[in-house]
Amino acid sequence: MTNWQEQRRADRLVAAQVRREEAAAAAQVRIAERAAEAQLRRADADARAARRQQAKEQRSARLRAVAGAVRGWLGTHVVELLIYPIALLSFVLAAPAMAAYGQAVFGTGAGMALPGLTELGMWAFAVAVVISRRREPHRPTGGLQTGVWVFAAVAFALNFVHGLAAAWDHGVVMGIASIAGVVAHQLTLAAPRRSRIERQTARIERAAARKITRVRRAAVRQAVAEIDRDGAARLVYAPGRYVLARRGRLEQAIVPGLPVSESADWDRELADLLTIHGTGSSTSTRGGIEPDPAPGDSVEGGTVATLDREPEQHKSTPDRPRRTTSGGRKVRSIEQLRAELARAIRTNPDRVDPTSAESIRKALRCSPKNARQLRDEHRQGGDTR
Repeated sequence: MTNWQEQRRADRLVAAQVRREEAAAAAQVRIAERAAEAQLRRADADARAARRQQAKEQRSARLRAVAGAVRGWLGTHVVELLIYPIALLSFVLAAPAMAAYGQAVFGTGAGMALPGLTELGMWAFAVAVVISRRREPHRPTGGLQTGVWVFAAVAFALNFVHGLAAAWDHGVVMGIASIAGVVAHQLTLAAPRRSRIERQTARIERAAARKITRVRRAAVRQAVAEIDRDGAARLVYAPGRYVLARRGRLEQAIVPGLPVSESADWDRELADLLTIHGTGSSTSTRGGIEPDPAPGDSVEGGTVATLDREPEQHKSTPDRPRRTTSGGRKVRSIEQLRAELARAIRTNPDRVDPTSAESIRKALRCSPKNARQLRDEHRQGGDTR
């Protein structure tokens, strides 16, 4: 009996212990759940606070960007902010008066649209000038500016006539008030001032453009026409370096430091060649023709026929008049050419290169043979002065 009671008491103790442990475990679970819920609430609160802070910073950044853009626009449009209020005042003063005047003149309500012709007309052209200059700076705006001043003159005249009905000073005031805004607008916004360097650059560009135009006109005048079998014609130009001479003609130029371009003046080349043969025939009726073997620069691309004087040939008398070529130009002696070369070197050394036969030939307009002789004399230290 005693053992049974003790066993029962032990069972009750064990059951109580189990219940206590289960209650403790349930309490721990509830505590953990509450802690997890609290942590979730704190995380949600932190996330909401972070989102609010981020949104606030974004709003602040947008406001700063807008404020910066506004400050930048105001800084770059100070003139517009000063001029457009004047334009608005001018329009407010003139438009109602013109509307009343139009109604009185036309006798109907349609006359109230008269400010659209006088005031809005000149402002349409004025705004078009500004837009054209900003979008296409190199586009000419002369036509638009002419429209501005024509419509401004119309507005001034109509307002002056309207005010003249009361008194002449009323007409002057109304006319000036009508166009004051557009005049200020054109003086400040439509024609911005340029710096001194920009004005000088523009003048140089205009001078260069005018010279190019004159050169192209001269090239067209001197060009030759090439006609094909079908009768179609086109102009053919001789490429090279040229300068404008008298009467608007082009002459080939020799630029120091640049290679001498090939000559395209075949008429003068032929005249020089005839000069050589004319000199040979005038000095003697005898003699052979042999090639000139002297090498050199661009004038001796091939051999040039020169006169081989024989010992029995008669020399021409000093006082005998020189013969002329078929073109009517006198044949100069080598002494005259030496003097002309020396004078050219003294007066304008950039015009002639004494070490180049082609340069000498073009500067003195002499034959290739004489040019080579003068070049060789200069190279050998001969007297060319």
